[in-house]
Amino acid sequence: MDTQHHTALTRALAEVPGPLPTSGVIHITLPHTDRFTVVGNHLAQHPDLIFCNQPAALLCPRSQSSQTPVAAPGPQAAPGPSQTHVPDPDPDPAPVPVPPGPPVPPVPPGTSAPETPVPLPVAPPPPPAPPFVPLVPPPTAPKPPRPPLPQPGALTPELDRAATALLSDLRRHAPQFTLSEGDIRHLAPAVATWLERDAHPDTIRRTLTDDLPQPLRHPVKLLKHRLTALLPPPLPGACELVAPARPRFVVSPFQTCDDCDRAFRSADPGCCRDCRETRAHRGEDVRAAA
Repeated sequence: MDTQHHTALTRALAEVPGPLPTSGVIHITLPHTDRFTVVGNHLAQHPDLIFCNQPAALLCPRSQSSQTPVAAPGPQAAPGPSQTHVPDPDPDPAPVPVPPGPPVPPVPPGTSAPETPVPLPVAPPPPPAPPFVPLVPPPTAPKPPRPPLPQPGALTPELDRAATALLSDLRRHAPQFTLSEGDIRHLAPAVATWLERDAHPDTIRRTLTDDLPQPLRHPVKLLKHRLTALLPPPLPGACELVAPARPRFVVSPFQTCDDCDRAFRSADPGCCRDCRETRAHRGEDVRAAA
C-alpha cells in the first residue's frame, strides 16, 4: 500500500506511438477530436473581437455564478528559501466588464464551433454627383418683349374708317372675333398699315380668320400676332419696276489710211498706226541728218 503506482503516466506512455527517448522531458500531445476550433492570428489578434473560453457560462444567471463555493484557505507552511513568492513582473490587467450579448447556443458534442464571422470592409461612400445643369430654361425665365403693332405713315380719316369697318365686320365671317370698341380702336392703326401698303380688304380678312386654333381662347392676341408677323412689305414704285438701262459702247467708224490704203477704226481720217510710226521715224532721221 505504501508504493506509488503512476498508472496514468503508464497508460499515457502506452498510447504514444514509436520508441520513447531514454532521457529528457517527454511531451505528450494528443489530438483534439471534438469541442475545439482553429482560430487564425488575424482573428486572435483582432482589436475589436471579445474572446470567451466557456460560452455556456454566459447562459447562467449572474446570481448562480456568484454563489460558486470557494474552498476555505487551509494552513500554509512557512515559505522556505526555495518557496519565496516572487511577484509577477507583468501581471494581467483586470478584465473590462462587457455587456452580455445575445445568448450563444451550446455546441453539441462531436461538432466544431462555428468560426467567428470576419467583418467585411465597408466601401467608401460614392463621390457626390455633379450639379444638374438644365438644358432647357425654366418656365420663369424672362421672355423677350413682343414687337409693337405696326403704325401707318399717316393715319388719314379714310384709312381709319376703312380699318374700323374691316375689324367690326370680322364677326360675320368668324363669330370668335366679336371685338369690343376698345379692341377695335387699339387694332385699327395696324389694319390701316396693311391698307396703306395696298393690301386688299378680302386678303386681310382671310389672313386674320383662316386656320384658327381650336378652341380660340385669346382672339385679340391672335389678331395682334398675325397683324404684326404677317405684315406685307410696301409695294414698289413705278420707277423701281423699270429695268435698268444698259450701258452704251461707242464704236469708231472705219477709215482708210492715206499712205497704205489700209482700213482702220478711228474717229478722224488720216494714217493708220503703223504709218504714223513710220512717218515719225523718218522725221527723226531728217532732223538728225540736218
